[in-house]
Amino acid sequence: MMFTRMLRHGFFCLATCAVLVASASESPMREWRFTVSLDGKHIGEHNFILRERNDLRELTSQANFRVRFLFINAYHYDHHAHEVWRGDCLESLDARTDDNGEELVVSGERAELGFRVTSGEAVTGIERCVQTFAYWNPRILDARHLLNPQTGEYVAVQVVSLGRETLGKHTDAQRYRLIGDSRGKPLRIDLWYSPAREWLALESRTPEGRTLRYSKE
Repeated sequence: MMFTRMLRHGFFCLATCAVLVASASESPMREWRFTVSLDGKHIGEHNFILRERNDLRELTSQANFRVRFLFINAYHYDHHAHEVWRGDCLESLDARTDDNGEELVVSGERAELGFRVTSGEAVTGIERCVQTFAYWNPRILDARHLLNPQTGEYVAVQVVSLGRETLGKHTDAQRYRLIGDSRGKPLRIDLWYSPAREWLALESRTPEGRTLRYSKE
């Protein structure tokens, strides 16, 4: 049980919110792929497709993780989400998650008085212009709250700059740390961007000290 709880707290924002890597391409449809590792061991993939039409952007994401322990599947995670954006504001959200057998369904839509989120039997109204943990859009670095599409929680966050460093072929990557608290658990996600603000990588430490990482294939 402790192993399962650790993974849930570690994955909740990485898997549901790590959205996509920016690209110089301006085609109507773009696709990105991430490999996901836990303490350096490959555990799955997270793939994304972005379609643009007029002033709307439609994003679909699919994550599938399997963690094995002594040749047994100790944990599984499957997540599918569809988001529609207008500019930097979320218009609608539909997400379904199988978190090691626990089924989670979250939906939301932008209305005149605010963004309405439905999670299970709970319905919550929040401010009208909402952003998820959309790392593809560097505007989230200025956000004070971000919506978790797995749980429907509106998380208070703070972003701090950690300076420039080398990341692979990028010698001047800018590193940021996103800090928050989710349901009594600390949240810390490190993000790397190029000087052109292209998202390059993501890494997070679980409360138990294990390392989760998203990398480009």
